[in-house]
Amino acid sequence: MPSVFENTIRKYQSTFHPVVPVDPAKDKLLLLDFTEKNTELTSNIISDTASFSAYINRKLQAADCRLGIGGYNEHRTVYNRSALFDAAVPGEEPRRLHIGTDIWGAAGTPVYAFMGGMVHSFAFNDHFGDYGATMILLHQLDGLPFYTLYGHVSLKDIQKLSSGQYISIGQKIAHFGEPAENGHWPPHLHFQIILDMELKEGDYPGVCKYSERQKYLGNCPDPELILQLKRYTKKP
Repeated sequence: MPSVFENTIRKYQSTFHPVVPVDPAKDKLLLLDFTEKNTELTSNIISDTASFSAYINRKLQAADCRLGIGGYNEHRTVYNRSALFDAAVPGEEPRRLHIGTDIWGAAGTPVYAFMGGMVHSFAFNDHFGDYGATMILLHQLDGLPFYTLYGHVSLKDIQKLSSGQYISIGQKIAHFGEPAENGHWPPHLHFQIILDMELKEGDYPGVCKYSERQKYLGNCPDPELILQLKRYTKKP
């Protein structure tokens, strides 16, 4: 049964501005898989940012796609590349379940506000495997507040922000960041919906333990409700 949030979002879906530019007449987004089913994505590729970036680019070029997409509710092997996602105590459960959607493409790809809102917070989460430059916006629909997180963006995009700053629908708010500023990942946008920020600022987990799946998926609904990009996807 759809939640109150889902029903509210669906009510306004037709008014949303695209988060990334897509030409419906010619663009297809490649659906990328980072689970253990993807056996061609070896540990050597995952551990090296240049090799990982080259892999993404090869997949996009081979499929004649400008952008790749995927990841929500996906149990990923790629988080082996960073100790950031490992358990604090050896032997305990690591974080491996992705709770946002990733859109992969060239560094510098613009990112737009799907609706109006204000800047909640921002930060440079500069650790290997982290978000890098990150911004979080606060929105409200029919009196229902919620947040959207934009991870792995360009550092210059958050340097001009201030908390409480108003954002207009369709405003260019960010760009896909280079690896040196995006947590050392191949260029992409991590887009996530968050209902309760739990008093966090400039950061919120984008990956959780599988055992905490129900809690985090409940607080972070499917980004497709806003992105509406599945209609353009192309399987490998």
